Amino acid sequence: MNWFKTLATAAFVGSASLSQALVIDATVAGSDAIWLAGRTDLTIPDASAPWPGGMIRHSGPTPEEIKETMPMGVGVSAGDVLKVLDPADGGISFFNGFGGVTYGPAGNGIPGSSSISSFGGISGYIGTQGALVGVFLNDAVPTGPAPTALDFRVTGLGVDFASLTPGLGQVFYIGDGITAGGVFQEFVAPTGATRVFIGITDAFGFNGAPGAFDDNDGSYRVRLGINEDPTNPVPEPGTLAALLLGLAAMGCTRRR
Repeated sequence: MNWFKTLATAAFVGSASLSQALVIDATVAGSDAIWLAGRTDLTIPDASAPWPGGMIRHSGPTPEEIKETMPMGVGVSAGDVLKVLDPADGGISFFNGFGGVTYGPAGNGIPGSSSISSFGGISGYIGTQGALVGVFLNDAVPTGPAPTALDFRVTGLGVDFASLTPGLGQVFYIGDGITAGGVFQEFVAPTGATRVFIGITDAFGFNGAPGAFDDNDGSYRVRLGINEDPTNPVPEPGTLAALLLGLAAMGCTRRR
């Protein structure tokens, strides 16, 4: 049951402490633009209209004709550890027309085949095409200047790291959440972090300015844990109770 997506429609979850684990079942849509994380100051234009000085769209209608959507977020504290609890799965088509080739959460192509610039106060992205990604933010609206993009090429961080502590506003690769050796990767919330958002990256040809979300369809499915050990999970009923107690309205809206 994807109860987190339902709750995320209007709210964020309260922060988990190091002694409290949270489990989040999430569906990440092909329209969930990571660069819209925390952007409560923006109104997403109608699908037939261009972004005014923002992300780019196709010049004409697409078969999907969708609007970008705000990525889902959950409250965290500095030092909290985010992990996938099962390898992420699902598929997204990034091309004009329904169906066809889909990419999985690890993306398509070698690391570095996608190089996308920043938007607002959220960094660019250098990694595989169309991968599942995240970004840690504080309570402020991320309006720049953007931090340096992390480099997930084989000559940089790669995608097989065991642990990563991104800076605030730095888009980080999640993929399917496990290393080639089957180890669950951990993503540590940096100093000042109060929220983490999960979404995708896209651009024309997966390079240049962020955009081209208006012809995406499909979704990734991921089960995330905050301060949760995938090999020794806490009971989910207690997790759900903690989630409901921590619920706080943040005015985030989603379409679909």
